[in-house]
Amino acid sequence: MKKLIVALCSLMLLVNLLSCGPTENQNEILIGEFSSLTGTTATFGQSTHHGLELAVEETNNAGGLLGKKVRLLVEDDQSKPEEAATAVTKLITRDKVKAIVGEVASSRSLAAAPICQQFAVPMVTPASTNPEVTRKGDYIFRVCYIDPFQGEMLAKFAHNSLGIRKAAILKDVKNDYSVGLAQFFRETFEILGGTVVAEQAYSEGDSDFKAQLTALKATEPEAIIVPGYYIEAALIIKQARDLNITVPILGGDGWDSSKLLEVGGLSLNNTYFSTHYSADDTSSLVRNFVEKYRSRFNEMPDAMAALGYDAGLMLFDAIRRAGSTEGPAIRDALAATESFPGVTGNITIDQERNARKPLVIISVVDGRFVYKETVQP
Repeated sequence: MKKLIVALCSLMLLVNLLSCGPTENQNEILIGEFSSLTGTTATFGQSTHHGLELAVEETNNAGGLLGKKVRLLVEDDQSKPEEAATAVTKLITRDKVKAIVGEVASSRSLAAAPICQQFAVPMVTPASTNPEVTRKGDYIFRVCYIDPFQGEMLAKFAHNSLGIRKAAILKDVKNDYSVGLAQFFRETFEILGGTVVAEQAYSEGDSDFKAQLTALKATEPEAIIVPGYYIEAALIIKQARDLNITVPILGGDGWDSSKLLEVGGLSLNNTYFSTHYSADDTSSLVRNFVEKYRSRFNEMPDAMAALGYDAGLMLFDAIRRAGSTEGPAIRDALAATESFPGVTGNITIDQERNARKPLVIISVVDGRFVYKETVQP
């Protein structure tokens, strides 16, 4: 009986510990982050986390917010939408965070956004570009452009800069980002007079794309559009070159990872992708960010790191202007953001809580990302 009582007491103590969030400290402002720190798009989550960490450290070193220190609470969603929903529920209901930063992938932001909206907790996504994300409610914001703009600019670059008139598309049908970007590319490309001669599909996690590529090759496209994430994109490009498909291959910001270079190697020559910033930018704002990031993490910051940094600083700027950590006050201040100086460009939040900002085209040359051009909104 004594052992049973001890076991019950231990269980009750464990339940109490799990049901209680971090000890509330009146001198801290708790900010939640949900990121893909592991899983299929782990480099995205790790980069945005590092960028956000840097923003928190800079803010605290400068005196904090409203006389308090910022404390970041992080949850790994394992690159899974269902885990994203669980992570955000925990951050809000258990940890009582005042605002949330996340996610890169649109499918995971779409899973978390309704929960933030339900509890009136502002959410800022660094890089979810699907238009539906901010349509989940007036507490949902982003610091990146959206896919209609990205798809339009990618189509104009293919048509006007590369002279492409016949394109084929290979998209991830289980990914909201990929499906949306393919649609917006096609719409603009056809308006410009181009023709999409074929379309094939795959699912995230696939590794053999030869059947789809063989079918696309038979239609003789002048370029192939792959609006997916970096691992699958790199494998698709390698297998395309193996099949002697030499035409340009284009993608979106889902390609922006060092893993693309690591997996794709020299087969990436004659490929292009749209993204949010270039580390080659010579502005003092970008140079300072790159120097601080390299000093802190011993690596070059990619676009996701820059967006994580901007998302944190824009949120902290809103809290400072709001003079409050109440959800409605932070939301109103975020909505009023105008010309915020981010390293990914000046950010103005529009009526649909999206960021209006420029887009950058990167080419891949001999294993390096090379700045190609900037397109203004």
